[in-house]
Amino acid sequence: MITYQEIIKNEEVRTYIEKGDELLGVLGFTEHAVVHAGKTAQTAASILLKLGYTEREAELARIAGYTHDIGNMINRVEHAQTGAVIAFNILTRLGMEPEEIAIVVSAIGNHDEETGTAVNNVSAALILSDKTDVRRSRVRNTEFVKFDIHDRVNYAVVKSEVHVDEDKRAILLDLTIDTNIISLMEYFEIFMKRMIMCRRAADFLNARFELVMNGTKLI
Repeated sequence: MITYQEIIKNEEVRTYIEKGDELLGVLGFTEHAVVHAGKTAQTAASILLKLGYTEREAELARIAGYTHDIGNMINRVEHAQTGAVIAFNILTRLGMEPEEIAIVVSAIGNHDEETGTAVNNVSAALILSDKTDVRRSRVRNTEFVKFDIHDRVNYAVVKSEVHVDEDKRAILLDLTIDTNIISLMEYFEIFMKRMIMCRRAADFLNARFELVMNGTKLI
């Protein structure tokens, strides 16, 4: 069986992720390099394991999490779908079982909030891990006046933690926000579409998604 360690050591995969991040850098988007890929992979696996899913599903979530933004090397538009096709070709050549390929590529193809939704356990975990990776270090734009929505959402975050309560089957995103940059209400409004996607993904896992900002529970 193909492992996560094989994927992260694969030069082709790493190159495509890095080239995708370079493209997004030119367009002014936040960091989508191997740091985001690795964090997404580990959080997705942790969510599934803590909720009682199998180690193999967690491993597939790691693989999907690491490769989910690979389509950015082509274009940001429909990067989820193009990324799924790229991953399909790579995983097929590496000899992954077709059933597992189907799980991974459907997760990749459905992780974007504009076109996707949770379609399997791996997909749900990927959505939750991807959308909760908000942190100041992802912002590369140094001019505050030129910040777009993604920059503001990430730069305002002083601290971000994802907690999973296996007994209550609750997935909690705990954020500390600098309100000098953005108000809690404005942040919530900007973040709303992603949080709705997270709530639905948690529902798919028979769990509850919760959002806390500066000690205030908003969801």
